[in-house]
Amino acid sequence: MKKLLLVISASAAISVLAGCAVTPNSASVYNTRQAQGEQTVRMGVVESVRNVTIDKGASGVGTVAGGALGGIAAGSSIGGGNGALAAGIVGALIGGVAGNRIEDNMAQRPGLEITVRLDNGELRAITQDADEPFRVGERVRLLSSGRTTRVTH
Repeated sequence: MKKLLLVISASAAISVLAGCAVTPNSASVYNTRQAQGEQTVRMGVVESVRNVTIDKGASGVGTVAGGALGGIAAGSSIGGGNGALAAGIVGALIGGVAGNRIEDNMAQRPGLEITVRLDNGELRAITQDADEPFRVGERVRLLSSGRTTRVTH
C-alpha cells in the first residue's frame, strides 16, 4: 500500500511539474490567436545584440509538489510513529527545496536583447528567445501586432 501511494504521488508530482512548461518568447512561435493575424512590418539594421536571461517567474508549484513527494516518500519508508513523522517533515523540506530549484531552472531560458535602427532612424529594442542568431549590421524585419514585436530575418 505504501509503495502504491508513493508511485501515485510521484506521478502526480511529475504531472504538476510538467504543467509548469515555459511559454516561448520566440520569433518563430505563434499561438492560435496570432495565426493569420495581420502584422505591421518595419525594416531596419541590427545595432547591437546582448545576451539576457528570460525569467518566467516561479509559481510555487515546484515547491509544493516537491515537498509533498518528499514528505510522503520519507515518511512512508522510514520507521513508524514519531520517527516516520520526523522523516516525513525532513523529506518535505528537502523535497520542497529540490522542487523549487527544478521549477526555477525550467522557468529561465536564454534570450537576446536586439537593438534595431529602423529605416526612419528610430531605435527599437526587442527581447526574445535566443533561438535564432543575429549579427550587428544585419538587415532584419520587425513584425508588430498589438503588444508583441518580433525580430526576424
